[in-house]
Amino acid sequence: MCGIAGVMTANGPPDESVLDRLAEALAHRGPDGRGRHVAGNVGLVQNRLSIIDLEGGKQPILDGQGNAIVANGEVYNYLELKSDMAGQAFATGSDCEPPLHLYRHQGPAFARSLRGMYAIAIHDAGAERLVLARDPFGIKPLYLVEQAPGLAFASEPQALIAAGLARPQLDPVALAELLQLQFTTGTKTIFKGIRRLGPGETVVAEAGCVQESRRLPALPAGGPLEGSPDRLLDELDDVLTESVELHQRSDVPYGMFLSGGIDSSVVLALMARLNPRGVLAFTAGFPGTRVHDERAHARDLARATGARHVEVEFGETDFWTLLPLVAAAMDDPAADYACLPTFKLAMEARKEVKVILSGEGGDELFGGYGRYRHAMRPWPLTKPMRRSGTFDGLGVLRDGVTNHWRHGIKLAERAEALPGRTRLQAAQAVDCADWLPNDLLAKADRCLMANGIEGRVPFLDPVVAAFAFRLPDHMKVRKGLGKWLLRRWLETALPAARPFEKKRGFTVPVGEWIAARPEIGQLVARQPGIEEICHPGKVRRLFKECSKDTAFACWTLLFYALWHRRHVLGRIPSGDTFSELADTV
Repeated sequence: MCGIAGVMTANGPPDESVLDRLAEALAHRGPDGRGRHVAGNVGLVQNRLSIIDLEGGKQPILDGQGNAIVANGEVYNYLELKSDMAGQAFATGSDCEPPLHLYRHQGPAFARSLRGMYAIAIHDAGAERLVLARDPFGIKPLYLVEQAPGLAFASEPQALIAAGLARPQLDPVALAELLQLQFTTGTKTIFKGIRRLGPGETVVAEAGCVQESRRLPALPAGGPLEGSPDRLLDELDDVLTESVELHQRSDVPYGMFLSGGIDSSVVLALMARLNPRGVLAFTAGFPGTRVHDERAHARDLARATGARHVEVEFGETDFWTLLPLVAAAMDDPAADYACLPTFKLAMEARKEVKVILSGEGGDELFGGYGRYRHAMRPWPLTKPMRRSGTFDGLGVLRDGVTNHWRHGIKLAERAEALPGRTRLQAAQAVDCADWLPNDLLAKADRCLMANGIEGRVPFLDPVVAAFAFRLPDHMKVRKGLGKWLLRRWLETALPAARPFEKKRGFTVPVGEWIAARPEIGQLVARQPGIEEICHPGKVRRLFKECSKDTAFACWTLLFYALWHRRHVLGRIPSGDTFSELADTV
């Protein structure tokens, strides 16, 4: 797990000072070492968080034939790939070396053989080209700037801005999406001129220009495949066990995040089966608030599996203290309040481990969200998944601020409504295209990497996806419950999970904390980023009257005010939320 960046000029060597700035801006992603490769018109840098082959896996890795690789992520099937390359000499034990040799034989199609999470850059000096690739689910980020006379890429957009390769100018449509959806869609980011590589995208660049782009899909084509419950349960056990086993490949200690929900309970059950010495599980709780505290149930699950359980409290003081740091970490923003406990869990986990497994992706692949049940209804009862925005009807935003925010979602809905897919599959595919990579996975990547932790997501594996996505709809949703087959499996594998009991949704009590300090509205309202998009008087009133119905709007503006200070105005946080916002710009 690392941070990578690089430059390809139209001709001539890259500016070494630009490479220095890129590497420095990504230092938090790789505290264990730094590498550089400069040849011809290409320069690559990498900051390393060492997980596999601690001593020998330094990057860049060279193949002796003019090719060099830097990579961020893990290729979980690297041992199998090495076994398949009989006669190939390997210079390291790193999981990132096999892709370099695959590229030499398969060219830009090399990513088809990879099973993992990755953002990869390969310099092919002989062909004078640069190849960039991102994993099919978009677990690992990669950003690109194309500007004459060349291009640049990095693991985070803030590095491209810090290196002077892009400016922090906001795209109004992406800003509208952030405010109304809590995340941005597609490959355009909130910053003009900076785009994401899409999930599964591979690009080939020559002379500083992208010449080719191809995409490796995360989800299989075709509609559902029928099967008996017993056979499907057996197959589910096989694919999940194999995936978790692969995701535990590591030369450093690992643990897991346990929420007590279905998905993390499945991961716990499998890790307990595969780890006779026991599992280390971390759970966040919100003491003294009205939201459901998951720690008691997670404690029971840990006891049932013999796991060592670490409970991490997240309280009001944590909220006001850590929020500026969280907003600073989320340079590609998602106003998802789950970033708060994720950040603190990573802070605590880092004291004992460098790798964490978690349950992201279970809802998307096995049909867990309530919105999927709405999407399954026959016309005219079917409902769009995201038909309203956070600020609809509040009158807080200035005219025109949220124009066209539904456009990206509609594009994804059209793109994913492929022949043969059911309405449920189409809804799942839309989430996998945008919500998953641009909110859930971006949040996890930034909050964990800011604390030197690698996050792994065994549900988001190509073999698991090939099985789960083509399950019959009735094996996903039945009697008003999503993830039906997964619940059936968990009922036997870990009965203490009580998978068919009604579960409470995960909530962070940001509304309670904001309502207890309504004076924060005065500080938020006067921030330059807020004044540009809102009526200040209405912002103050919104915070003063913060209620269940408006709490998320208050949270979004508070997050955005701090995010704008850091990533647009360039103010590095040094205090808590109140001191940061009181410091006039």
